[in-house]
Amino acid sequence: MIPTTYIAIILLSFLSVITTLIGVGLALCFKKSDKGIAIGIGFSAGIMLVISFLELLPEAINTAGFIPSLISLIFGILLIFSLNFIIPHFHYHKEKGKLSWQVKTAYLVALGLILHDFPEGFAMANSYIYNPSLGILVAVSIAIHNIPEEFAMAVPLILAKKKKALISLAILSGLAEPFGAVLGLFAVSIAPTLNPLFMAFAAGAMIFISVHELYPMAQKYKKLNDFALGIILSILTYFVLTLIF
Repeated sequence: MIPTTYIAIILLSFLSVITTLIGVGLALCFKKSDKGIAIGIGFSAGIMLVISFLELLPEAINTAGFIPSLISLIFGILLIFSLNFIIPHFHYHKEKGKLSWQVKTAYLVALGLILHDFPEGFAMANSYIYNPSLGILVAVSIAIHNIPEEFAMAVPLILAKKKKALISLAILSGLAEPFGAVLGLFAVSIAPTLNPLFMAFAAGAMIFISVHELYPMAQKYKKLNDFALGIILSILTYFVLTLIF
């Protein structure tokens, strides 16, 4: 019989599917809003950094100690850094007048989303096992930040009128987090005592993605003020969520 904790984690991971649909829907409505995309990117980066530095890392350090947590953090950073060489992709930016580039861009953004949705699902699963309230906070925060990212992925495909590709990539991106959650459950089932270190590992992956992927996206739009506004909104959202959960 599957433990109720595992069922709860899988259900929470499917919040990403819902927010994927919301992000694509918003892209259909506001497909030419550079300002909206820049704010969304800032929000995505901000919420990932806040969750990593204020939730995952402190919990890992309190349980496993500073040095082991730091080592796990570095391993998480190095893993995603390595994937950038194994599966190369470029930062999202718009090239006017080239539909082929729009399609290529969408695939690259989707690949980047899938690469970091896995560690997000991993982080959520391990956080929930450590503390259900923390797991719910991480799951909801990640789900909210997925909306602007899916928006950024969907816009170029909508402009290029590639609806079939949009549907396929949205499905893959939406399901990446549940797969990451399953991977997190598998890791904990093998070595439950390492759960705090798994959280630090996931934090490292999300920190690297925020700095290496999302900030350069905002630079391409030359709207860093909107990017900063997105970060501020993410911090406010985080504190509201902590009051709820």
